[in-house]
Amino acid sequence: MSGLKTKETNKSVAEYIESIENETRREDSRVILALLEEVTGEKPKIWGDSMVGFGKYQYHRKGSKEEFEFFKAGFAARKTRLTLYLTCDLSKYADLIGNLGKCKTGKGCLHINKLKDVDLDVLKQLIQTANDKEVY
Repeated sequence: MSGLKTKETNKSVAEYIESIENETRREDSRVILALLEEVTGEKPKIWGDSMVGFGKYQYHRKGSKEEFEFFKAGFAARKTRLTLYLTCDLSKYADLIGNLGKCKTGKGCLHINKLKDVDLDVLKQLIQTANDKEVY
């Protein structure tokens, strides 16, 4: 395996947000942007072509001595949903996710169709909890 394709760029976060075609997803992205900035205390950066990341951490992939850098928390406005990336095992937060509202989860990903489908206070608490933990 050679390198990580998704890296921090100097692209404009504001331009990325404005380029989101779906109006609801664009507005939801502005809310998530502000929420992640508040919770992490970090400034947003574009990673790759379409991910907004906050903070950084270094890690090694299993079986590799090569060190990689990635954002600690972030999101992307996908075609049909918002995806939040948190560096924790979300299965450990079943109570919070159970109170969040309509969403789907992966190991460290949270998929939300629209922010009106979820409780923003619970989402903030989940992001804060994940941000306070060591990277998984």
